[in-house]
Amino acid sequence: METIRINQNEQRYTIKSIQPVAEHVIRIVFAEEIPEEYGDIRVYTAGGFQCANLPGYSTVYRAEGKTVYLSDDGSIYQPPEDPGEQLPPEPYVPTLAELQASKKAEVAAACERAIYKGVSVTLTDGNTEHFSLTEHDQINLFGKQSQLAAGAEQLEYHADGQPCRYYSASDMQSIIQAAMFHVSYHTTYCNALNMWLAGCQSAEEVETIFYGADVPEEYRSEVLDAYLLQIAKMAGDSNETIS
Repeated sequence: METIRINQNEQRYTIKSIQPVAEHVIRIVFAEEIPEEYGDIRVYTAGGFQCANLPGYSTVYRAEGKTVYLSDDGSIYQPPEDPGEQLPPEPYVPTLAELQASKKAEVAAACERAIYKGVSVTLTDGNTEHFSLTEHDQINLFGKQSQLAAGAEQLEYHADGQPCRYYSASDMQSIIQAAMFHVSYHTTYCNALNMWLAGCQSAEEVETIFYGADVPEEYRSEVLDAYLLQIAKMAGDSNETIS
């Protein structure tokens, strides 16, 4: 589940959902503990990546159990004195900034899933094995570099669903390089999508953005361009081998 932090506090609160419901009001559904105070809210994906920053939500607009409404303009819910005939409420139309924040969170979650999915690596014996890349996997795998630097000739590790075994230094280097490329590419690509989002001038343009979309040239960094050229070259080499 997603989590949030309030102001500069380190404590994180697990939430089921967070979304805007009016121009200055957001709704948060907490999974467990509820904060005693509010303010600047940072939203994190299940993997721990910050995906949104919502400043100024310090006022409890309304609270219903573990569902809390917050406002960033000091407003507080006032129930009607005489409801009378209730007309259906007009559907709330989120602002461009709210749409951008929501899409940024969507993109961050997709990036995290793509990274965690991992890579398949062909080893020196011709077999291909798959390696997931959760945060724990990345720390464990990239830590193998120090063993390689120390001159280790074989290193212990495991592919997905396989028991731990020894890999040669050459195979381990190939696994690490593939993993680093995979993580760095997706991180760079996600950053470019965020730059594209920041440059959007309409809700329609925001809705065209999704993880996997071709980033317009004006929002591509030189780093992303280099990765795309390298990916195209690897694909070309693969096709030549197949033919």
